Amino acid sequence: MKKLSHFNKKGQARMVDVSGKPLTLREAVATGSVHMKKQTLKLITDKKISKGDVFETARLAGIMSAKRTSDLIPLCHPLAIASVSLDFTINKKNNKIDIEAQVKNTGQTGVEMETLMAVSVAALTIYDMCKAVDRGIVISDIMLMEKRGGKSGVWKR
Repeated sequence: MKKLSHFNKKGQARMVDVSGKPLTLREAVATGSVHMKKQTLKLITDKKISKGDVFETARLAGIMSAKRTSDLIPLCHPLAIASVSLDFTINKKNNKIDIEAQVKNTGQTGVEMETLMAVSVAALTIYDMCKAVDRGIVISDIMLMEKRGGKSGVWKR
């Protein structure tokens, strides 16, 4: 079993030293879902939510959060993000919105946390914008789907 890298031999928290690692292209993809009432999904797709365009607001929130990940996750390295993209897929059959985020950078450590943050905050933004009409919204299945780059190479779920 691998050791936890965020603790030293004395059990004290530490930021992992990545200074000796080479710069490589790093990419990650994460997904999540937001489940809601059928009527709520229709209000979103018809752009009738009173707070504004749910998808574009959630997209901006996801991008902004990816850039601020190290401010919120302890010991997460601040990164120069090269690209953040978020896509939303409407699933009318199951009354949900599926979110996919992709983050890229060239650096010494990966962008998995930034990608997961983008999906999480986009989902929370959808909830916030729609809670007045549907307090029963459920956010689920936030997970890393793929990562590329670095010594460990490619990982896919």
